[in-house]
Amino acid sequence: MKFSVKKEIRSDDIVTLERAMKTVDADADVHVNVDQKTVSVDSWLMPEEFIVAFVEEDYDVRIVEA
Repeated sequence: MKFSVKKEIRSDDIVTLERAMKTVDADADVHVNVDQKTVSVDSWLMPEEFIVAFVEEDYDVRIVEA
């Protein structure tokens, strides 16, 4: 699944985003693309379950690929 982040992602956001996604699924494979402002998550869970983790870290996102 892929999420589009509405604000700029800086290099120091990568660790925060990865950690936030791992709180939802510790086994998730997370890739942050700073240039495209996207976060890809490989998990068996539904994309909506990860939205909460983004919101808790103050990231406004939308699902671009389920």
